[in-house]
Amino acid sequence: MVTANLSNLYIADRIWIATALLHLQQPARSDFTRDEVRSKLDEEGLAEGIERGSINVHLDQHCVANVPPSSGKYRMLYETTPGGNLRLFRPGDFTYATRHQKRKPSKTVPKREEIPQPYWHLLDWYESWSKDFHRPGLKPAYEDDPLIRLIGSGKHIWADEHADEYVENLRREDI
Repeated sequence: MVTANLSNLYIADRIWIATALLHLQQPARSDFTRDEVRSKLDEEGLAEGIERGSINVHLDQHCVANVPPSSGKYRMLYETTPGGNLRLFRPGDFTYATRHQKRKPSKTVPKREEIPQPYWHLLDWYESWSKDFHRPGLKPAYEDDPLIRLIGSGKHIWADEHADEYVENLRREDI
């Protein structure tokens, strides 16, 4: 737990720090429940002086890149399943269209000078962690999209005949 003046620390930055700590401490996990993030906020003392409702709205809307934004348009978290677990946003992740801002890009990580110095190592860790998933020249991973995961399923059904022939056989009435 870091003891520092947290009064000027944005809620979104606190949530990013808590989520980054979870990733760092549990590298085998790909995502975390909102309750786990809240517990990490409490454990680190990052929830001090913040109403639980404010934390909840940040975890549900303000910080999550792939949900429709309300007033906050951050892209610090990514929801792995609708209404489900969260992980840190990675470059290349789907972003809800209205979160894109032309003049000032939406925030994906805290600014170093805006968080306590004991957490700076998380920014360095995140830089290498996020690059491991999206190297230049590679397409983004879509492992979280259930429809994309269906690609190729069922191809065994018509493996020994042409697709047009298969459809024609389905349409025949004498079968």
